[in-house]
Amino acid sequence: MDADLPSLRPYLVRAVHEWCTDHGLTPYLVAAVDERVQVPREYARDGQIVLNISFDATANLRIGNEEVTFKARFGGVARDVVIPIGHVIGIYARENGQGMAFPHPDPIDEEATPPRGRTPLQVVSASDEGPGAGGSVGDTAAGEGDDPPPPPRRGGPALKRVK
Repeated sequence: MDADLPSLRPYLVRAVHEWCTDHGLTPYLVAAVDERVQVPREYARDGQIVLNISFDATANLRIGNEEVTFKARFGGVARDVVIPIGHVIGIYARENGQGMAFPHPDPIDEEATPPRGRTPLQVVSASDEGPGAGGSVGDTAAGEGDDPPPPPRRGGPALKRVK
């Protein structure tokens, strides 16, 4: 019966986004980058990209059951962003690091079957891991200069396996 249920991930992403918005926080989305993801690759680091998905930083934001889509400015240039929902590996509030993390997507292999029994992940807030807040790669806030954003700072939200 569980095999027929849709993924819980898009519902949780929407919930954390709404929570951030309702409380005046800035929602940041972390996505795994591969050929199935449409993002400016020059802002990706270590196979991931961190994006500001606040309503102020995006246009036409849609967090659907299959993908997250929006338009944003990168270095002053408007770009379309399309992220399959399975590639969303985290969403958190920039200001306090609270949010959720999800397992990385499976590599592309047409003949492979998805692994069963994955271990869930949780986000540990920055205050639990030490000083510093999570940084942004590809911060899409409106009105920023043409320089690429700085690399993320260490000490931000960390992923911890929960058994």
